[in-house]
Amino acid sequence: MSLRPTLDFLLYDWLQAESLNQRERFADHSRETFDAVLDTCERIAREKYAPNNRIVDTQEPQFDGDKVILPQATHEAHKAFVESGMLSAAQDYDIGGMQLPYTVQAAANSFFAMASVSIGSNMLTSGNANLLMVHGTPMQQEVFAKNEFSGRWAGTMCLSEPQAGSSLSDVATRAVPDGPDFQDDPLGPRYRLTGNKMWISAGDHELTENIVHIVLAKIPDENGKLVPGTRGISLFIVPKKLVDTEGRLTGQRNDVALAGLNHKLGWRGTTNTLLNFGEGKFPVDGRAGAVGYLVGAPGKGLHCMFHMMNEARIGVGTAATMLGMAGYYASLDYAKNRPQGRPAGPAGKDAARPQVRIIEHADVRRMLLAQKSYCEGALALELYCARLVDEQKTGEPQAADEARLLLEVLTPIAKSWPSEWCLEANSLAIQVHGGYGYTRDFPVEQYWRDNRLNMIHEGTHGIQAADLLGRKVLMEDGRGLQLLAGRITGTADRAAAVPSLAGHARALGEALQRVGSATRAAWSTGNPQEALANAVPYMQAFGHLVLAWIWLDVADRALQADPAKAQPATMGRVGAADYFFHYELPKIDAWLQVVERRDPTCAALPEEAF
Repeated sequence: MSLRPTLDFLLYDWLQAESLNQRERFADHSRETFDAVLDTCERIAREKYAPNNRIVDTQEPQFDGDKVILPQATHEAHKAFVESGMLSAAQDYDIGGMQLPYTVQAAANSFFAMASVSIGSNMLTSGNANLLMVHGTPMQQEVFAKNEFSGRWAGTMCLSEPQAGSSLSDVATRAVPDGPDFQDDPLGPRYRLTGNKMWISAGDHELTENIVHIVLAKIPDENGKLVPGTRGISLFIVPKKLVDTEGRLTGQRNDVALAGLNHKLGWRGTTNTLLNFGEGKFPVDGRAGAVGYLVGAPGKGLHCMFHMMNEARIGVGTAATMLGMAGYYASLDYAKNRPQGRPAGPAGKDAARPQVRIIEHADVRRMLLAQKSYCEGALALELYCARLVDEQKTGEPQAADEARLLLEVLTPIAKSWPSEWCLEANSLAIQVHGGYGYTRDFPVEQYWRDNRLNMIHEGTHGIQAADLLGRKVLMEDGRGLQLLAGRITGTADRAAAVPSLAGHARALGEALQRVGSATRAAWSTGNPQEALANAVPYMQAFGHLVLAWIWLDVADRALQADPAKAQPATMGRVGAADYFFHYELPKIDAWLQVVERRDPTCAALPEEAF
């Protein structure tokens, strides 16, 4: 089964991406140029990524004490991706970009995520460079961001530390001014960094001539002490190899050392590293300390980093979605071709009759339909978020501001929902394969292993849930939540006029009211500890509300184009919407009960009782 028809429908029929060409930024584009980009990425993914997905899983990165060794297939795939221009596709013409809508770029990148999610680290390089285009100085943009967009250099995001994990307030990496003239360096105020960073994806490799690390660190106060909490965190550019103001390598290695590789259960094609900054293995000018250049103002590093983190969170959600989709397509193909069992008639099963294909069994269809509803729904959500990015950047002021707020509310869902439910889709894909699903003879076990990492990438469920309930639904007096509620209500009102969707429209309206009342109940005492004790069930219910809205909107659009449901694709989309409303949306009642009661069970149980 091909992904392309689904992408085409979501892009052109549902999101009306072609209408973006009416905006000045995208005026040079047309449906033909968008299709050419999709064609190119689909071809590269098919030829360079998909055939090597198992290779990069079994031939893990190795460190020979000097450099990281990756399979040749990874080098070839990375080269093909760089030559496609997709790293800078959405950027301005004057820095080598295509000024492509981000919506189209996100759709095109989905081919790579489905073909082999762990080949390359392009999401981090793009996010790193985008951060510098917003918060970096013109020189930092010229030297670092542009060389990343060209694919000459790669980028990372260095937040976590061995002792801190996701608790960024406990970051202990130090940055001290590098000499009396530290403020005068044309690449930015120059510091020396010392510390350790853990779980750094693509932290070392030989795919590019240099690696640009974006590093969180704290500048000590006048007494040499680190400021507690997140307000003392600053952001630095720390290149693996030092460069001059023309972007040329100076020939000197920066004091950044690979301490070891982490070997995870999935994403095995991407190096995952422990990096030591400033330990003295590669002294600069005879002294230990990694040279780094300040980005933005001191103490504002987390604010800058969130620009990259939010982009990365949508990227993680897309990766999770496409891994789920890969498993769905594999299990669908298997179900259509695997004969097993016989249907039961009034007199039971007749062993003399030929076997049927397993797709003819109702329970297998249930598992396939669940996968379809999770994965195609999640893909629609991710592309909707990408469309909001374009609206924020190129829309009229009010529309742009609304897009900004909607993205704030939806980003925790865009990251967390696919990483939970498309993982469940991968689990169902294994189940459809039966015993074969647990063997390496079929790809579905690898898809599950790769996808399991996405629940922790860029913030766990708990972190996303606390962000959603503790900040996003409250910010700006709840205006973002009100905007989302308005969009949901608008879809429900339109769908109510369609007889086959009217029941879903009513259910969606009731679910919206329930989530709204649960939000108020959670905060009714004003006590954050009570409100957030059940933040994850709240986020699960909120996510299901959002996906139900997405599915109703998609189904409504499909029926506008094909009211008689003459096309199998229309039947499939409406059927997936029916499944979601009948089997999934009712789950929100159980999740919201504990939220509304501010149930203390988990928080109150004494440690010794576990």
